[in-house]
Parts: sequence; structure tokens; C-alpha cells
Amino acid sequence: MLKLAMYGKGGIGKSTMTSHLAAAFAMNGLRVVQIGCDPKADSTMTLLGGTPVTSVMDYMRTYDQEPEDLASISKRGFGDILCIETGGPTPGLGCAGRGIITTFQLLERLQLFATIQPDVVLFDVLGDVVCGGFAAPIREGYADHVIIVTSGEKMALYAAGNITRAVANFAERSYATVLGLLLNRRNVPDEREKVAAFAQEHGLPILEEIPRSDVILACEERGQTVLEGAPTSDLALRFRTLAKRLWEQHS
Repeated sequence: MLKLAMYGKGGIGKSTMTSHLAAAFAMNGLRVVQIGCDPKADSTMTLLGGTPVTSVMDYMRTYDQEPEDLASISKRGFGDILCIETGGPTPGLGCAGRGIITTFQLLERLQLFATIQPDVVLFDVLGDVVCGGFAAPIREGYADHVIIVTSGEKMALYAAGNITRAVANFAERSYATVLGLLLNRRNVPDEREKVAAFAQEHGLPILEEIPRSDVILACEERGQTVLEGAPTSDLALRFRTLAKRLWEQHS
């Protein structure tokens, strides 16, 4: 089983990259689970035609009890991907990180992995917060590897540096390791050179480069990834190639 946690600066396009990778893995014939670890609960919407799944925290608030089965808190999307969202507390109340911990404990009790037997699990984790519940995917043994989504923007690379150092703090405990960078271009000056310099400094490869494209935006408006909405595009090929390489090298 390949278990990947996706981290990066808030607003860098991490959920877009995660859902596209999930769709690419599915199109390559693999069983995929995507778990959105963000209070907004919007990580999987482009896999679900723009319709959100009931998040774990919303379910527990609505029914004042834990769900008794996975069907209550999950939905099958494009490529038969199982989509789950942790959700979060009522805005202004409670801790969003605690929602992640609660969800993971619940999924263990519901025996997610034993029941679904996925080939690939992707955790889409909120922003660049690598503490408390937001560190759970890499700290508690859920994910084996981390992919950092970045652009060449100064604050995106600053966040990538923080994430790299945070993951390194867990290295001696056999937790997740950073596989490399996924460059989601914003077309800033000298972007490739800036990210390449960062990658060299931290000893990380650039796993793939995703050009800025209106095709992604157009597909997202329809609640789709480019793997569904533009399957013959260069972008779709990039994601499928990356998914194939990740599976072959790290599964």
C-alpha cells in the first residue's frame, strides 16, 4: 500500500494536486482512498462532481454519535475513489487538529484499510501546519511518505522549508519521509530556478512540474479533474506519468 501525505502552504493548490494524483492513480488501475484533512472539507469535490461528502465532524455534530459504518461518512467518486473528509469544529469553537485525530481513530475502529484494501491512500493536509493533529498523518504512522506542493513564490518555499524541517524531526522515529517537491507553477520570475535551488539545498527532487493552465480551472468549474474532463491533455499525461512512477518506485 502506498500512503502519501500532501503538505504545502495554504492556497498553493494542494487539494487540486492531491485530487488529480488520486484520479491518475485510479486511471492507472489502482484502488484509491483520498482523505481530506481540512475543516473546509473540500479536498474531494473535484472527484465528486462538485458535490461534497458529509464530513466526519459534521456527521457527529448532526447525529451526536459516531457513524457505525464507512458508508455514512464516505462517497465513491471518479475512478471509484473512496472520498472521506475529516471536516472540523464549528467555526470559532474547538480545534481543527483534534478533528483529524478523531477521524483517524474512527477510521481505525471502522477498519478502513482492512475493509477497503486500497492500493493508494492520499492525505490532503491543511496548509503548512505541522503540529498537533495536523502532524498525525506523518507522526502516527498513517502515511509513509510526504510530497510538498510548492511554487516559486517566497512564502511557498518558506513553508516548504518549515515542512521539511518538521518531517526531519520525526526521522529517528521511523515516521514519514519527504519524497520530493511537486512544483505547481504560478509563473513568477525565475520560478524553475528558485525551486531547483531550494530542492538542491534540501536534497530533494522535483517530482513533477505542473504548468499554470486554464484547463484545470475549467475542469474544476465542472467539478472535475483534468483526468476526467480533459483526459487526453498534456496535464492529464503528466499526472498519470507521475502516479505510475510513484507507484513503481515506492509501493
